[in-house]
Amino acid sequence: MRFSIKRVTDNEREWILEIARRWGADFIVSRGRKVYQADIEGFYAIDESGKKVGLVTYEVTGDQCEVVSLDAFEKYRGIGTALLEQVRRAVAPRGCRRMWLITTNDNLDAIRFYQRRGWTIAAVHVNALAESRKIKPSIPLVGNYGIPLRDEVEFELQL
Repeated sequence: MRFSIKRVTDNEREWILEIARRWGADFIVSRGRKVYQADIEGFYAIDESGKKVGLVTYEVTGDQCEVVSLDAFEKYRGIGTALLEQVRRAVAPRGCRRMWLITTNDNLDAIRFYQRRGWTIAAVHVNALAESRKIKPSIPLVGNYGIPLRDEVEFELQL
């Protein structure tokens, strides 16, 4: 499958909001704070037919870039990898020295994905989701593969 990567503009904000709402709200919780994906920078992948097949959103603070969300709507096509690489190319010239992200302890597919692409586990924030549920009560107690949803796993990539 061929696809191209485009920078998110105001035209995509409503679409991003729809994607965010699939996770139970118009925001995600990362390290105890609300982040609204529709309001931050991002890139999306679009295939030859014009169908949007992936999205990454991110925030730059100082020399750090948090990847807030990454969605590849068609797996094993290189979409997620290409989106992450596009972010890296965009933020490195801005002085970013570290990209980082949070996933949850049940997200074994993401844990595998990031490690295979050279990201390392920087921290495990034990029981962090108990605090996150105070901000976003829709976070379930049990996640993928029947795993209790408790911890945030922080990945990083040094630039």
